Amino acid sequence: MKSILGIVAALAVSAAAAVAQSVDQEIEQRTAPAGETCMKGEECAAAVAAAPEAASGGARSGEDIYNKTCTTCHGAGVAGAPKFGDAAAWAPRIAQGMDTLYTHALNGFNAMPPKGLCMDCSDDEIKAAVNYMTDNSK
Repeated sequence: MKSILGIVAALAVSAAAAVAQSVDQEIEQRTAPAGETCMKGEECAAAVAAAPEAASGGARSGEDIYNKTCTTCHGAGVAGAPKFGDAAAWAPRIAQGMDTLYTHALNGFNAMPPKGLCMDCSDDEIKAAVNYMTDNSK
């Protein structure tokens, strides 16, 4: 009888240890960092910069970027943003030249944040969105 109780106790201790180890592993997995920090200039940064294009099969169109991000403000004229299709609002901006518009879109200007907060957009995609908005606002 003692040997049966000993075996049962050993099994219970063994099972409890396995459960504790499993729980510890689950906690470790859930609290592990999601990725590595990659600084600009490091090899891994090039891979991160290329990821949005690679994931989507190539650069997205200006219309895609506009519909994804820009329409939030440029669709309604939020905080003074020129509305899409409003030639009168766009004319003085277009007169400044496309390079100025690209710089404002990429770096932010007045209430507009850099890249309109489209942090997964490449510079070329942002420029394509600017082209889309200006081409449809003349």
